[in-house]
Amino acid sequence: MKTIQIIDSKNHVGETVTIGAWVANKRSSGKIAFLQLRDGTAYFQGVVVKSEVPEEVFALAKNLNQETSVYVTGEIREDARSKFGYEIGISNIEVIGESHDYPITPKEHGTDFLMDHRHLWLRSTKQHAIMQVRNELIRATYEFFNDRGFIKIDPPILTGSAPEGTTELFATDYFGEQAYLSQTGQLYLEAAAMAFGKVFSFGPTFRAEKSKTRRHLTEFWMMEPEMAFVHQEESLEIQEQYVAFMIEKVLENCDYALSVLDRDRDTLKKYTELPYPRISYDEAVELLQQNGFDDVKWGDDFGSPHETFIANHFDKPVFILNYPKSMSPFYMKPHPTRDDVVIRADLIAPEGYGEIIGGSERAIGYDYLLEQIEKDGLDRADYEWYLDLQKYGAVPHSGFGLGLERTVTWVCGIEHVREASPFPRLLHRIYP
Repeated sequence: MKTIQIIDSKNHVGETVTIGAWVANKRSSGKIAFLQLRDGTAYFQGVVVKSEVPEEVFALAKNLNQETSVYVTGEIREDARSKFGYEIGISNIEVIGESHDYPITPKEHGTDFLMDHRHLWLRSTKQHAIMQVRNELIRATYEFFNDRGFIKIDPPILTGSAPEGTTELFATDYFGEQAYLSQTGQLYLEAAAMAFGKVFSFGPTFRAEKSKTRRHLTEFWMMEPEMAFVHQEESLEIQEQYVAFMIEKVLENCDYALSVLDRDRDTLKKYTELPYPRISYDEAVELLQQNGFDDVKWGDDFGSPHETFIANHFDKPVFILNYPKSMSPFYMKPHPTRDDVVIRADLIAPEGYGEIIGGSERAIGYDYLLEQIEKDGLDRADYEWYLDLQKYGAVPHSGFGLGLERTVTWVCGIEHVREASPFPRLLHRIYP
């Protein structure tokens, strides 16, 4: 008799197998007990027919508490009525670990309650599906960049300066010195790109933003590549290819999760069609002003309503190019024919999900970068190592950062970014 996982059921139709699982829910109709079972790979139904099993097995099935862990033995068969497509006709049940008074019941619960019980909420069907999509996006990320000759580099999480030149930092004592949790690995990746050509990192970043919007976390994961000898246009092509590749892999490998989430596949398929539209910041401001956003003027950063309108106007992810220099970090390359903008682009996702990628061509030139560092009021001593890159064979290079949780939120079609992180960190929430 084989012990299998639920996800492998399709390969064992007509066979008698054993599965280790938890009882997510149950119901009975007199002579039949229905168990919703989960094992970490998927959910499916177990059916116990009173006339086909010993009396004690049927009694046990009717009295199992939610989240009790069990071994179930029975025959796998097709079930066209379910989203999963298979079920098990149970002939025997063995209790492994009992569960009593499980706090998250099938009834509705408030968000604060669910967040306080996030360690258990992860077991629910929707949260399980979201984490499967997240995992596929991560797996696809490694496949995409590994197949294109990128080297993974791990920048430090503790830093002595703020690469983004901001005060939204988590500070900590570092043996008597001030240190910060990193907001980005970009500057370190620029150094690595000068050694390896094409590099990427994937890890946690931290922003001490006092924001309660549905798009913000204080700790989130970011994928950041840096590419030597690459100008902005080539970088934009890589960005859109990467996003389309991830969505293609979700469509290919997460069919069950998308069914649980009721995510429209045709909508996602549309986002794999390249190229994505491109408009300049100037054009974006004009578009907004022509459509009732009278509060927007040139030089303003776009808020959520503005980004939502722009992306929905194109009904696809859209690149906004060449932002004002006054609202951009010091390391971005100035435009060759304009003093007021830099070669920067944000990729805005449709359906109200906002920016998922920010990137730019990087500035080169020792004197220029030193001038920008000093103009931004940054301590030159913190950036001497970065300035060294300009003294020893500087080349054109570009890079970008993609926020994983926002991308998960968009691909899954869910409302709040907090559900895209296994254990989210929000303003005033660091438990569990």
